[in-house]
Formats: sequence, C-alpha cells, structure tokens
Amino acid sequence: MLAKINSAALYGIDALRVEVEIDLASGLPQLATVGLPEGAVKESKDRIRAALKNCGYTFPAKRITINLAPADIKKEGSAYDLPMAIGILAAEGSVDKNLINDYFLIGELSLDGAIKPVRGALPIAMAAKREHVRGLILPKHNAPEAAVVSEVEVLGVSDLPEVVEFLNGRRALERTHVNLEALFRQQSQYSSDFTDVKGQQHVKRALEVAAAGGHNVIMVGPPGSGKTMLANKLPTILPDLTLAEALETTKIHSVMGLLNGSPIIATRPFRYPHHTISDAGLVGGGTVPKPGEVSLAHNGVLFLDELPEFKRNVLEVMRQPLEDGSITVSRAIGSINYPAGFMLVAAMNPCPCGFFTDPQKECVCTPLQIQRYRSRISGPLLDRIDIQVEVPALRYQDLASKDAGESSDLIRQRVNAARAIQLQRFQKRNIHGNAQMGARDIKRHCLLKDDAEKLLENAINRLGLSARAYSRVLKVGRTIADLAGSEEIQASHIAEAIQYRSLDRRM
Repeated sequence: MLAKINSAALYGIDALRVEVEIDLASGLPQLATVGLPEGAVKESKDRIRAALKNCGYTFPAKRITINLAPADIKKEGSAYDLPMAIGILAAEGSVDKNLINDYFLIGELSLDGAIKPVRGALPIAMAAKREHVRGLILPKHNAPEAAVVSEVEVLGVSDLPEVVEFLNGRRALERTHVNLEALFRQQSQYSSDFTDVKGQQHVKRALEVAAAGGHNVIMVGPPGSGKTMLANKLPTILPDLTLAEALETTKIHSVMGLLNGSPIIATRPFRYPHHTISDAGLVGGGTVPKPGEVSLAHNGVLFLDELPEFKRNVLEVMRQPLEDGSITVSRAIGSINYPAGFMLVAAMNPCPCGFFTDPQKECVCTPLQIQRYRSRISGPLLDRIDIQVEVPALRYQDLASKDAGESSDLIRQRVNAARAIQLQRFQKRNIHGNAQMGARDIKRHCLLKDDAEKLLENAINRLGLSARAYSRVLKVGRTIADLAGSEEIQASHIAEAIQYRSLDRRM
C-alpha cells in the first residue's frame, strides 16, 4: 500500500517541491524515514504516533517506510509532520487519495493532533504557484502570510481531523483571502519620526544625504550624543518600500520565522545585532545554512553600534555583501546565495574612554591608545563607508529647544525626488543609487568645474585625506547635487561632501 503527498523543503530563501512517499508493508512494526532527514524530521514519528492515537485514528502495526524525495536535499524542521500523518492514513485507506495531489501540505503536529505554525509559509506558497498546484493546506496561524500569493488557494487548519474530513469530502474549508495592496498601505507607516531627535541638525543632514544616495555611514561621538536614536530613525527617511521589495524582505523573514503572524513587512527593516555576534550569525551559515543579519536587513538598515568592539573576522566577512549586495554561503550540501542589499550604519566612540571630542569632559586616552582603538576597523571596511560624520555632545539649549525640526515625511519627499533622478540616470545599468557607482560611472557622471576641482585638490593636500576618499567625496557630492536638483556638481556640494570624511583626517 503506497501513498504520495506533496510538501515542500526550504532551500535558502526559496522552497522546493518534496514528495512524501509512504509505503506500508507486512513485517515487524517499524517506522523508517529516508531522504536526508535531520533530527526534527526523524523525531516526527513519535509525534505522529501520539497525534493519530489521540485523535481516534489507528496507527498501523506494520513496517512503514517514508521517503522524502528528492533524496539528495537535506530536510529539516517539523513541517513534514502533517504530510507524513496524512500519508500514513491514506496508505491505510482512511483518507481518500483524490484531492491529495491538488495540495501542498505542511504543518507541525502536537501530541493532541493540533497543528502548530511553521517557518517559510510564503516561499512555500510561491513554490506551489510555480509548480501549478491548486492550493496549500497549512496551519491557520500561517494562512495570512501564505495568502499573499493570491493565485494559490490557501486553506488554514487547526487540527488533524479537520484535514482528514476535508480530504474525505465531509467538510469544507474556508479559503484565506488577503487584500495585499490595502494591507501594504495600512502597515507602511512608521511609529517614530525624526522630530523625536533634539538638535544634531548637521547629522540629520548627513543621514538625509546617505538615504538619498544609499551611502553607508559611520557616526563618531561621545556616549549619549544620540547616535543610536539617529540610526533608529533612519529607516523613516529612506525611499518608500515598493511592493516587490516588501515581498522579497518578507520572504527572508518568513524563512527565519520572524513575521509573528504579520502577512507582509511594509516598512524598511532595521537590524541591531550585538557586538558579540559570530560571523555566521552576521552573514549567515550553520550546518543547515540560514540567513544572517545582513540578509535580514535586506532593503533596510544594518546598525552596528560600538563598531570597534566587534571581532575583526566578523567585520571582514561583510566585505562581499557590502560590495555585491548578496552573500554566498558554501557548505558540503552546496552553495546558497542570500540577498544582502542593506545600508550599513555604524557608530563608535572617538576614543576608548569616549570623551575625546567632548568639550565638557576630559579625555584620559593617549594618542597611541586612540590610534589602536581606531585601527580595529580595517582600511578595506572603512573604504566601503562613504560618509563619516561627527556627532557632538548635546548642549542644554538643544535639549530644551521647542524646535522639533523637519519631519521624516518632509525629508523623505526630498530623498524620493533624488532617488528618482538616480533611477533615471542609471536606467540602463543594474544600479539603484549613487553609492553603487563604479570608476567608469564616476568618470562619466561626476565631472567637476574648475573651482570644485581646486577645492577638492586642496582638501586632499591640506587635510590629509586618503586616496580612497577621492571617489567617496565625488559620489557623495553627486548625491548632494541631486538633492539640490543640480545637474552639475558645484563647489558647495564638494565642500559639504568633504565635511563627511572626519576619520580620514590626520589626528
């Protein structure tokens, strides 16, 4: 007696079709699972046995073989509980096989037969659409997330008997519907605003420039100057998230099980890992590879506070995603590519004690200590950060001021206008912002007039700016010109861009 159930396996941030084949044969009672199952899949036999018994079904006292095909892809997680249980009942004749092939089945079984939520419902729904399957039967908690794919019939279920009765034609299940566009508009509002930040007008301006061109930023200032708060507000002034970007971001969070019942992520993600994070935690990896923080920050902001406190090897692995917008994780089971198009925002103190630039408190660090502290950040990593801005300690007048400054909505309008100019400029290239320009693009789009050229030459010679700062200043100058609606890069734009190279100056 043989039964075949359609299910899916997560591979990277995508899902692949898996056929769960169940064979019942005479012999000593035994349940064997083959097809590269990992620990949670092997343990499912005990959950399935208890769930069937507690729901009033008979667990067959036969030799049961379960094959998860294709057998050369590793299967992990508890989502195969439901298709295995239904397959055993179908092989025994307790479930009609007519409807089984029309649906993907996923879900974790509780011992009492209840169906618990699983990870990756959205990519599995996309796989069902790609495979031209009629629908998807999954836990009710995951149904709104999967229903984002409107072409697939999504049926949310609460327990095992509900599925059995539906497949036997004795019960109807209500299809889950989601008004994606209305939901996207409703959830695309931020709860915070730039008006919450007191003072620091020049830092806000630097973050506006960074948002307009997609530039990476590092903020240097004493403790309590507002670096973390400023970084936290940055997503509110980034260009509006498109629906395609939202679906891509949601898929990554779905694979990690971080949606918490929300069907879609409609705002730019903000990830804030602690400095004790490992390199696998930051860029992804593990025995069965999973996305890291750089992928969870895709289309959003990755904030690294106290940057010099991160382990050097952890910071160095960010070079590829910062350059390519993706990260490739290679393991024995194969190579998986994760998207990692994030904006890096880092913060650090100017010295080990933190008060080197604070006029109110005395710094106790020697120049050698300061140099060692700053040298924890390698040149190649710093080379990928376009904007370096100092964040001074706040004065009482700033804290007590009633002037709230510009709102995030107003700043975002200017950012959207600047990004529209860049999209038009790079429409024939796979480039979305000035920060992604290569040497050829800089030569073509960053031409300077004589006065601007002379100003940049003096800055490099007198301020001791490094050679790598040259192209960074030109990129940032191009973004400042776009914000001003100017086709040419003026001397004033270059002057402002030079101010954003504070770490390149000689101490």
